[in-house]
Amino acid sequence: MQLHELQRKTPQKAPKRVGRGGGRGKTSGRGTKGQNARAGHKKRPEIREIMKKLPKMRGRGVAGLTSIQAKPLVVNISSLEVAFAAGDVITPKLLLERGLIRTRRGATMPDVKVLGGGELTKKLTLSGMIVSGSAKEKIEKAGGSIAAAIK
Repeated sequence: MQLHELQRKTPQKAPKRVGRGGGRGKTSGRGTKGQNARAGHKKRPEIREIMKKLPKMRGRGVAGLTSIQAKPLVVNISSLEVAFAAGDVITPKLLLERGLIRTRRGATMPDVKVLGGGELTKKLTLSGMIVSGSAKEKIEKAGGSIAAAIK
């Protein structure tokens, strides 16, 4: 093989030329007038200005308006009815052992919120959990109690 016999592995591809006639008439695929139709500088993203003003929020991307704080894991009253016997003291650790909740990556023990979905007939004691209003009502109606609830 000699130098004049060398060839590229893939053929050189010319960049797309827009607005020179051919199959893309009028707006040349740009679709708008004014600033959006011009070559070079585009409209600057306004979110960048906001990010500069809020150093804490910098680098959080497009979905940066979601909460940083982890939401509690949800358990319904109906699940407690099935998984526990009357008179049991229910803690987040016990829920984890019984497979009603799972830990998140990097978290030791997640916050748990008990919701009032379903019916409760057993007397249960809940400890170390957030309890919704309807769940609290159903637990107390069944003769159970809530000890050391997290607000």
